[in-house]
Amino acid sequence: MRKLGNNLHQEVARSSDSRMALKTLLLVSLLGCVRCQENQSMTPEEKNVIRDQVIEMFDHAYGSYMKYAYPADELMPLSCKGRVRGEEPHRGDIDDSLGKFSLTLIDTLDTLVVLNKLEEFEDAVRKAVMDVRLDNDVVVSVFETNIRVLGGLLGAHVMADLLRQRGERMQWYRDELLHMAKELGHRLLPAFNTTSGLPYPKVNLRYGVLNPLSRTGTESNTCTACAGTMILEFAALSRLSGESVFEENARKALDVLWERRQRGSDLVGTVINIHNEEWVRRDSGVGAGIDSYYEYLMKAYILLGDDVFLDRFNVHYSAIMKYISQPPLLVNVHMHNPTVSVRSWMDSLLAFFPGLQVLRGDLKPAIETHEMLYQVTKQHKFLPEAFTTEFRVHWGQHLLRPEFAESTYYLYKATGDPYYLRVGQSIVEKLNAYARVPCGFAAVQDVRTGTHEDRMDSFFLAEMFKYLYLLFSEESELPIDIDDYVFTTEAHLLPVSLSTTKPPCQGNNTETFPAFQDEDLFTHSCPSMETLFPDNPSFAKTIRDGYKYLTGVGRAFHPLPFREFELPLHDNSMEPVEFLKSMGISLTQLNEAMEGSSHKERKGVYRLKLVAEVNQMPEEQEVFPHVVQLISPPFLGRTVLTAGPAKFGMDLTKQEHGVKGSIVKASPYTACGPMDNTAELKGHIAMALRGDCMFAAKARRLQEAGAAGVIFIDHREGSSSEETPLFQMVGDGESTADITLPLVFLFSREGGVLTAALQEYRNVDVLLLPKERQLGRDNPEKTIGMNIKLRLTEEGPLEEGGAGGSILEFVFEKDDELGGQQPSAEVPQNDRTEPCSSGSSQSQNSDGGPDSNP
Repeated sequence: MRKLGNNLHQEVARSSDSRMALKTLLLVSLLGCVRCQENQSMTPEEKNVIRDQVIEMFDHAYGSYMKYAYPADELMPLSCKGRVRGEEPHRGDIDDSLGKFSLTLIDTLDTLVVLNKLEEFEDAVRKAVMDVRLDNDVVVSVFETNIRVLGGLLGAHVMADLLRQRGERMQWYRDELLHMAKELGHRLLPAFNTTSGLPYPKVNLRYGVLNPLSRTGTESNTCTACAGTMILEFAALSRLSGESVFEENARKALDVLWERRQRGSDLVGTVINIHNEEWVRRDSGVGAGIDSYYEYLMKAYILLGDDVFLDRFNVHYSAIMKYISQPPLLVNVHMHNPTVSVRSWMDSLLAFFPGLQVLRGDLKPAIETHEMLYQVTKQHKFLPEAFTTEFRVHWGQHLLRPEFAESTYYLYKATGDPYYLRVGQSIVEKLNAYARVPCGFAAVQDVRTGTHEDRMDSFFLAEMFKYLYLLFSEESELPIDIDDYVFTTEAHLLPVSLSTTKPPCQGNNTETFPAFQDEDLFTHSCPSMETLFPDNPSFAKTIRDGYKYLTGVGRAFHPLPFREFELPLHDNSMEPVEFLKSMGISLTQLNEAMEGSSHKERKGVYRLKLVAEVNQMPEEQEVFPHVVQLISPPFLGRTVLTAGPAKFGMDLTKQEHGVKGSIVKASPYTACGPMDNTAELKGHIAMALRGDCMFAAKARRLQEAGAAGVIFIDHREGSSSEETPLFQMVGDGESTADITLPLVFLFSREGGVLTAALQEYRNVDVLLLPKERQLGRDNPEKTIGMNIKLRLTEEGPLEEGGAGGSILEFVFEKDDELGGQQPSAEVPQNDRTEPCSSGSSQSQNSDGGPDSNP
């Protein structure tokens, strides 16, 4: 064996071709091993090992929170301390989840029971009852507080009551968590004090909404999911407490959203005005802003047994499958014109949808979309916060979101296919390899660089470990019968028996309506495995196989032949024309190409000349990085901050000397409400924090206030232009022609330099201009694009004057040998051009991203 190894080493050393062959062989072997592992079953011993690994990971995360952070709301895993609102730099709307109510503890309570940590659960309940206060003078998100805190209290109460009834634990418990849930419910109710019944997005836990001390109540818009994701928690609270007011308000909000759907498409928009019920953003999808609205219609039927919710879900689902589902993709469309796609990227929150489709019994598209998502995780290690329809990173963050694990669990439960155990195993391994830190697990700031962010959101403990533990556990090993419960969107457990053991309170039923949508086998019944997979246990695999190499990752390496494609020119058809049209290329066929006896006598592939005219792209399509240059003393132009441009507003590339002005911090800093410092902003360049609303909405408010320009600052801690690719800000889907201000975007670190300068020197003058101009290149080299005209011509040299401008000529010749003469590219000597440099790739961003649920 050693001699064979030496000979092999000598042979490889003699030949670079052999080295390449060896690398190729190793790559193919490794990929083959991965594919074999994915397709093989998992033994009970392997499942136990991974389950124990999940428990150890949970202990590391939960133990770190309790050791370093409790009673703070969340753990900062890089700093090894708790995140207390008001003591850390404000992060915009992300911080609206924090209410100084030990968020992570409450969100984790019923996870402790699922993981059979009953002693820790009892201790955690005692802490929650003794330490947690719900009357803090804090403005919180109604949506986040409902799903995380109210849902956490209700789920924990259900578990505590169950354990008490068994007589083994919690004998001291006297419904304290239910009383806390009722108190919190009453503190959220003021948000529903609107003429429409749609709730305000925020509420002050102590002062409500309209109180002069509340510091909220000025908001006019809310997202569809924010208003439509209340029914499970509020109805459960009503059924358990006997107070109907909660369920009544949640039902009314759902009624408004249903009535405001677009009647032609049966779709809803993303953002709605809570006062006049008009849609503010009309883009429609199943991801951020809408996701859990659809989820709660289906699950409200399961929990409450009310047909109206199922009927509404089925109407929406038919519309989703008609317009939004383009397997394996889930696109966003305009609700009024659903054949028009409104963006070229998807957000990671839509990863929950395959799991919802499993509940619906529609497994084929669920398997297709889940497989697409799995391929994206293979390419980027985690699901990026947003990725393009070509599976490139759009927003690089990964916040340890659990939606992909959730759908993986549902698909395994539905199919029993061990493939999904292997998918779950990959999630476990990647979390340990790329997110684990000494004090917990840290979000990934950018999947392209692997840098961490100092946050571990509570949903990581509430959801991720719950789904992973259930995936690798047998039902007999669980302390509860999991099928007796429905998961909320935060994976809290509510008993399905509520619909029978706790009858609805009088007066809170929504009026039913006749459903006219097409019905199928599972429109009004639970999915049946015998019906879904009749005598075909490999059904799921046959669907997945079509998407196995969707992103190009995992495909075995095969050297490409030199001849990469053929155009099937036949003597009596237009196949090449249709082929090129399918690629989006228009061409004009010349009659001469089809003439000549030699062409008629020969069938197959003929010589083809493709003529391309090279023209300069219109200037407005060019994209340049910008800078914010500090020009007042003591900086004097020496401090230059790299900034991202906007696709709307003033075009700074056309301003010879840029835009100069003094900077003023907007109040409110997010610029999402009426401006409090209009006099200070007038004529100055405003600084505004990203988040809470769209870039375009901020720009309009600041423009109305008289600002001369806007610098947006990223709300994500630690982000910088050195580690995160610049993006180009885009509008809100509507016309932005009315916005004429110059707009630039600074990442957090660069923004910190600017805010520190303003704090220290009070008066700071800046210059906004393209980066190339700051570097002294007043006339940057123009990016050259190509407008291509293609013609089929007869054989022979290109006629002079046949096309204007620089000409690129491709010649394709038929050859009977597979490895014969290849297509060649020729450029006439008189018309040669210098190689053109392509502009840097810029992603587009409209603000905030799906940083937080929804």
